[in-house]
Amino acid sequence: MAFWPEFLLIASVHLLAVASPGPDFAIVLRYAVRYGRRAAIFASLGIGVAILLHVTYSLVGIGVLIKTTPWLFQLLSVLAACYLLYLAQGALRSRPPVGQEAIAMEHTATPASTKAFSAGFITNGLNPKATLFFLSLFAVVISAQTPLSYKLIYGLYMAVATATWFIFLSLVLTNTRVRGFLLLKGYWFDRLMGLLLLALAVHLLFSSFQSL
Repeated sequence: MAFWPEFLLIASVHLLAVASPGPDFAIVLRYAVRYGRRAAIFASLGIGVAILLHVTYSLVGIGVLIKTTPWLFQLLSVLAACYLLYLAQGALRSRPPVGQEAIAMEHTATPASTKAFSAGFITNGLNPKATLFFLSLFAVVISAQTPLSYKLIYGLYMAVATATWFIFLSLVLTNTRVRGFLLLKGYWFDRLMGLLLLALAVHLLFSSFQSL
């Protein structure tokens, strides 16, 4: 398959996947609501870099091993679910700011950049759905005759496009007016994201044990 037709097909499929709600969206929204623009951007960068992880193991064949080894895939699912549960419990305990606390949150509650980056990286890196997506992409959409250099370009594009999409969301969600509203009412969004993360974790655990 020629480069451009295949690339456009991959870009379209990837756009639909990255724009659909999931753990990545939930973590970026939570960081944007709770901690502000800087933290949300670093979480977005973490998600983008994690895409390179999926691309790497898909190219070297480790992804096939994960898919064809039930206990390994189940372990990945359980680890992902546990991490989502950890994030969910923190989000569900969010409380409304009182008085000057809302102003203080904007300046002092931002976590370290490395922590936000790690949260995005781990959330995407442990996501079994992302694993299956890239396995399907490299097995079905991308031709076996496609040169390795093209595949590397595809992978780099998807990593950059993913990070760019979530950085864009971070900028929108932390707009001055939106940020002011979220500082006062953001705990409701935080709790909502906690419920979403909890639901995703339960679904992963249920799917994992159902396949035993």
